[in-house]
Amino acid sequence: MTKRILIPVDGSPQSTAALSFVAEEWPDAEVTVLHVINPTDAGGSPSAGIPSGAEEWFEIEKERSASLLADAASVVDRSVRTRTEVGRPTRTILDVVESGEFDHVVMGSHGRSGVSRILLGSVTEAVVRESPVPVTVVR
Repeated sequence: MTKRILIPVDGSPQSTAALSFVAEEWPDAEVTVLHVINPTDAGGSPSAGIPSGAEEWFEIEKERSASLLADAASVVDRSVRTRTEVGRPTRTILDVVESGEFDHVVMGSHGRSGVSRILLGSVTEAVVRESPVPVTVVR
């Protein structure tokens, strides 16, 4: 029986679908919503190479994360725990799952197929392959 669910979110419609699915399917489960700030995303920022620019980028990302998590909590429409971590998304999600705190993960799928899936990889696919607990993928 699912009692403690982790829902990684990135603000996409697919992650919102995962939140709605959990709200409907597991109304009594404890829910934690996770957002991962990926430091490699800072590479696209012109000021990221400048120490103060990196700090500014990180502050903006923390604010974005707080907003994403607040929006996510409103979709589930009950008391949820929220969590922000910094790192590569796949590894960070798996580290959180491997802490033993959760018995199920629910994630959205980006629905990529073919060459784009091979070239871009998939956080969801990697979590499905490596997770020690069941993972439900919502489209």
